[in-house]
Amino acid sequence: MASAHPLGEQLPAVYADDALTLRFVSGLDVVLAPLFNVLDCLEAYFTPSLAPEDFVDWLADWVGPELDGSEPLEARRRAVASAVALHRLRGTVEGLARTVHQAFGARPEIVESGGAAWSGRPLGPFPGDPVASLLVRLPVPEPERVDPHRLHAVVAAARPAHLPFTTEIVRSGPGGSGPFDPPHPSHSSHPSHPPLPPFPLPEGR
Repeated sequence: MASAHPLGEQLPAVYADDALTLRFVSGLDVVLAPLFNVLDCLEAYFTPSLAPEDFVDWLADWVGPELDGSEPLEARRRAVASAVALHRLRGTVEGLARTVHQAFGARPEIVESGGAAWSGRPLGPFPGDPVASLLVRLPVPEPERVDPHRLHAVVAAARPAHLPFTTEIVRSGPGGSGPFDPPHPSHSSHPSHPPLPPFPLPEGR
């Protein structure tokens, strides 16, 4: 790689005709050229869509997207680019839905026990279910190809803190892989889907 700032051109004039000196500093040019190249392109290194692959993984360590390292490069770039926006939504239904969709490419169905309401009178009924719960169901064309432990880990990281949850992977029907639209939470004192037992994680996961 040629240096953009050759040292020989910056030496005093007395060394301009000294072949030994010019050969000596040309060896330093070889060492410094990659450093100058990085500094000249430094902004691109911090742009997920342009950064080299190894730097994308380093940026991922900075922003903490939900990645397991097996994703294609373009998926890792998108995850790094959207990580800050997802952190702002962490703990919400939309944030959880977007995080699962980003990790698996499918829209999750989310049933949770919370609720919100207002009343013009005191002592009105409380919305939602008094027993906290969260069910994340992932419809995909081939459930056997999805790692349930991975789904469990992604939901555990993006759910509201300390909220008990269960996960389920089901086979999707026609139209199950359309464009992403964050689902609306379901609020009911009698949910249509009974709570499922928590998925057990193997030791060390």
